[in-house]
Amino acid sequence: MLFEVTDRLYQTTTKIFRVVECRACHLVRLDPWPSPEELARYYPKSYWFDPGENASGKWIEAYRRFVLRDHVHFVWNSIRAAHETGLVLDVGCGGGLFLRMLRETGLPVLGLDALAPAASVAWKSNGVPAVCADLLKAPLRRESCSAITMFHVLEHLYEPEEYLDRARELLRPNGRLIVQVPNVACWQFVLLGERWNGIDVPRHLVDFRQKDVEHLLHLCGFEVLTRKHFSLRDNPAGFATSLAPGLDPMARRIRGVAESPAHRTGKDLLYFGLVCLSLPVAMLEAACGAGSTIMIEARKRA
Repeated sequence: MLFEVTDRLYQTTTKIFRVVECRACHLVRLDPWPSPEELARYYPKSYWFDPGENASGKWIEAYRRFVLRDHVHFVWNSIRAAHETGLVLDVGCGGGLFLRMLRETGLPVLGLDALAPAASVAWKSNGVPAVCADLLKAPLRRESCSAITMFHVLEHLYEPEEYLDRARELLRPNGRLIVQVPNVACWQFVLLGERWNGIDVPRHLVDFRQKDVEHLLHLCGFEVLTRKHFSLRDNPAGFATSLAPGLDPMARRIRGVAESPAHRTGKDLLYFGLVCLSLPVAMLEAACGAGSTIMIEARKRA
């Protein structure tokens, strides 16, 4: 056993969970896994970003657009190199801002999310088509997708290989799969341990290292093409949230923290300042191959 910890970020429960590491393969995971019914209770009802109409929401949306640009560029470059046509499918699309930005480059897009309110926000706030569906049951034709993206999805799944097998069916012959997961081999985890935001107990069932993800992709018939250890959206903000979860804007909203407009603005500014201070650390660890996230581009193995 590595440690015992509860839901430090969203405080959906006070239950204590164990995080263990396998002695044979060194995979890090929650033990035991909660049942699907129990796990569902630990997902907040608004587990995504909705910009809203107020000035604060618009400012946050502008910031999110800025930090999402490297995700968009990574996917767009992957599709251009593949020379394939078809849908870009984002699994776990949330509010759909990433898809909106990708569609602005001229690509056809579709979002999937397990929660109907998230798909609704994608439609209404970002104007992108989104369906409330599980990837395994999504009404899509074989080989209909030029690319499939799964940002922070695999670590939530009981059977991630089933999702990867289904993605392989849906991809065009030279289509691209892009997955991103937190990296338990990062410096942030070494430094912070159970306080590292990337383990996100109890929602993350498995905590991957790069070799774990690549082994899983290989078993599911994929060939790894490129790897990226830095995400402007995730790495600095993840470090900031690890250090001060009570300042994280989404965590405060989900916890229902009562705040005056002045206090909300002050906390947002403090959090943004902490993110900026975290940026050099995040960039350094990523440059050394130990970034707090791993983004991998893969294609179907012949």
